[in-house]
Amino acid sequence: QVQLVESGGGLVQTGGSLRLSCTASGRTSSSYNMGWFRQAPGKEREFVARISRLGGSTYYADSVKGRFTISRDNAKNTVYLQMNSLKPEDTAVYYCNSDRQQIDWGQGTQVTVSS
Repeated sequence: QVQLVESGGGLVQTGGSLRLSCTASGRTSSSYNMGWFRQAPGKEREFVARISRLGGSTYYADSVKGRFTISRDNAKNTVYLQMNSLKPEDTAVYYCNSDRQQIDWGQGTQVTVSS
């Protein structure tokens, strides 16, 4: 069974950057295509970015394309999300999971972007 722990969130000003990490324990996360998702207050959880098992393919939501970069280090069982040019509308709790959301959700990490 895989357990996910997200970290790296915080408070940042508009235009700032953050790097999120998601570390998996248990069964290796390299068995999965992995994704980042986010949930803003009062809204449903939404897809942000996806990366293939070996990292050769990535895909992004239009709202973050060109600003966010997903990557992974399978040796460390860790998936990253580099977030640049942050906007207030990026404020949300960020979660990682397999792209098909097959794993129990972790606690997420809060990202707050001030205007």
